[in-house]
Amino acid sequence: MKLYLIYGGKSAEHEVSLKSAYSIMTILYYEYYTVIPVYITKEGKWLKGETIESKDQVPAKEDLERTDNKIDFNFNEMLEGESVAFPVLHGPNGEDGTIQGLFEVFDIPYVGAGVLTSAVGMDKVVSKRIFSDAGLPILPYKEVYLNEWTIDPETVSDQLEADIGYPMYIKPVNMGSSVGVARADDHMGLIRAMGLAFEYDHRIVVEKGVEVREIEVALLGNEDIHTSVPGELVKHKSFYDYEDKYINDKVIRQVPSDIPDELAKELREMAVEAFRAINGSGVSRVDFFLTEDNEIYINEINTFPGFTQNSMYPRVWAKTGLPYEDLIQEVIQLGIRRHKDKHTANTNRNKDNLTS
Repeated sequence: MKLYLIYGGKSAEHEVSLKSAYSIMTILYYEYYTVIPVYITKEGKWLKGETIESKDQVPAKEDLERTDNKIDFNFNEMLEGESVAFPVLHGPNGEDGTIQGLFEVFDIPYVGAGVLTSAVGMDKVVSKRIFSDAGLPILPYKEVYLNEWTIDPETVSDQLEADIGYPMYIKPVNMGSSVGVARADDHMGLIRAMGLAFEYDHRIVVEKGVEVREIEVALLGNEDIHTSVPGELVKHKSFYDYEDKYINDKVIRQVPSDIPDELAKELREMAVEAFRAINGSGVSRVDFFLTEDNEIYINEINTFPGFTQNSMYPRVWAKTGLPYEDLIQEVIQLGIRRHKDKHTANTNRNKDNLTS
């Protein structure tokens, strides 16, 4: 089977994608797949690298984003023979349902969540509304549009101070990996944080800041959903930004989290509820806030979490009993299975129409 490993992308999470793609390339079971690496540049150009048929042929990490050793990619290639797409993309234009819609239109099996799930999971405001409707606890928040802020920033900031209060966390609505996220402890900090967030999106979400532990649960499956042991991002300061997480690697990932078994069970059950609420499939990671009094709040769901060997998603699965290489094989098979199940349903529906 030809596996098109698609990485890079136009989003600010381009570098995270490169790291995930390289890790996957080095661990794949090449006895099952011929890998065609497809690099999407920051400008949106699709380029094909050399075919990989064994671990010995995996390019050096720094070669993944070289363009002089790649050729223009013809998308029609994916329509020929037995193939599956593996979009190792984070953020907008990759994790938000756009590329998933492309694969659906051309009937190409692909790894990860579907169109609706990807779009909802990427949008922090829409997902919060759905979680709230499903009875899952969330922290107080407000949505702010760029035009509101541009016209009257003082009125907006006064309203946020009255409704949310300090500290606040300000985030672009459609972005991940803590890109564009900042904490505000006073008025001037809020002004700076709003400006930063609006560099990445025309909608931002402002959330109430509380002292919490950050607990994460991984999910795997389509209709049959499995959960991992919870992991924890152990913090030595109130907030870790993109550079702390991915450049300086200052985040300590504790697996499993040091929490009581009953609390771990409750978190895993809530993760499944969140996954089902957005019609999840394939892979996801649900991030929770846990207060000192063991109150649980759902922060967000990540429909394509980081896949480096040091990322939380593969680490919690390894601790749960699923090694990294087997995890990659399983997520690919889940994508293929979902595609086959969809075709079976369509075929049965067409038969019913013919006999009615």
